[in-house]
Amino acid sequence: MFSGSIVALVTPFKNNKVDEKKLKELIEFQIKSGTSGIVPCGTTGESATLSPAEHERVIELTVKFVNKRVPVIAGTGSNSTEEAIHLTEHAASCGVDASLQVAPYYNRPTQKGLYEHFRAIAEHVDIPILLYNIASRTGVNIEPETMARLARDCKNIVGVKEASGNLEQMSRIKALCPESFDLISGDDALTLPVLAIGGTGVISVVANIVPKDVAAMVREFQKGNLKKAQEWHYKLFPLVKAMFIETNPIPVKTAMGMLGLCEPELRLPLSSMLPENAEKLKKALKDYGLL
Repeated sequence: MFSGSIVALVTPFKNNKVDEKKLKELIEFQIKSGTSGIVPCGTTGESATLSPAEHERVIELTVKFVNKRVPVIAGTGSNSTEEAIHLTEHAASCGVDASLQVAPYYNRPTQKGLYEHFRAIAEHVDIPILLYNIASRTGVNIEPETMARLARDCKNIVGVKEASGNLEQMSRIKALCPESFDLISGDDALTLPVLAIGGTGVISVVANIVPKDVAAMVREFQKGNLKKAQEWHYKLFPLVKAMFIETNPIPVKTAMGMLGLCEPELRLPLSSMLPENAEKLKKALKDYGLL
């Protein structure tokens, strides 16, 4: 259902407010560059420091600016099931194509708790839901058996953004879940390996700055041009590594500032890059030919 290069879009700020004009510009840049989908209000979109009103506004604007040209997959997860339901119902009412549901963070629920959390959300909306598995941030892993049970019991839970970094786990997901269940890479460095085991695409951070190139890599693989896809993978790899010198989205937003794509403004507790890391990032951008 969801495939290709899907961007985990940054939320542009200016003077500590969402820069709505810049948001529109970034969405146009992505669509013109061949991006297959837009994810507002994910990890890269700094959802954790958006107010509830800002969160809803960014989703509303994204749907409006995209205007049905590509799917909008709104980040509407929470560590509170009630809040996640509210955010997802609002996103559905705005006309999003799907919801991205991060595993509840901080609470550290059991697998039973995860199952009941996601099932409760799925029962309140008709839109497709993608699970988002990123234990390095949430403190809990959604086990493949739990995903398979959710895919079986909830017709609108249709895939997962897998950011575990564990290809063995992802292979188990493919083995246990229905064939139609989308496995989407949540790690830019693993996009090509995930495609090779049956993944359908990537929700990408680096696509914020090189959307054409990420789209090209996925497209070449899907056309059966493995050698060309490998060439893109190894070209992108150093730039991808630079995007994670510090916590995402600090490097990508800093890079976007260097490239004039948007202000590099972040919200605390995220802070500006250390000077030595900013130099490493600048070198990676120069080496890639962007500066």
